[in-house]
Amino acid sequence: MSERSERLSGAPAGPGPLEPWPDTVEWRPISSDLIWVELIRLAITVAVGLAVTAVGWAFSGHWLFGLALAVVLVLGAWRAIAVVRAVHAWGYAERADDLLVRHGLLVRRLSIVPYSRMQFVDVSAGPLERAFHLATVQLHTAAAASDARVPGLRPQEASRLRDRLTALGEDRAEGL
Repeated sequence: MSERSERLSGAPAGPGPLEPWPDTVEWRPISSDLIWVELIRLAITVAVGLAVTAVGWAFSGHWLFGLALAVVLVLGAWRAIAVVRAVHAWGYAERADDLLVRHGLLVRRLSIVPYSRMQFVDVSAGPLERAFHLATVQLHTAAAASDARVPGLRPQEASRLRDRLTALGEDRAEGL
């Protein structure tokens, strides 16, 4: 339904089911340095794909390998653009009783994790993340499908969030 038809029908003009981000919370972005981490991972993957395809082309000389090289390059460029947009789509918000985590471009996802349902909180950082001074906070709940993660946090923010979530989880669990 368009905005004009919503006005004419009297339907509310607020966010619909395809706009899951509540405007009533203060969203915190993740570090844009995660873009570099993801682009380096992508560059490694594309380089391996190009190397394998180039070797195949060099040995066989078949034109399909040349086409495959072009496809790898085009898909790599497309994914690089998507990485930049995807990192900007990440965000999290701490509320009184739960943590909200949003991400996604085509498929927008909003995860709401109640503090009372958290079993434990992990902070991890791989080699590339450490090189860019980033960490990921992973929330674990009883339901595997509801596990949420917040990548691209500075280590101090990741530690603060871990400690806060752990404390709030313990407080909420005592009331059960």
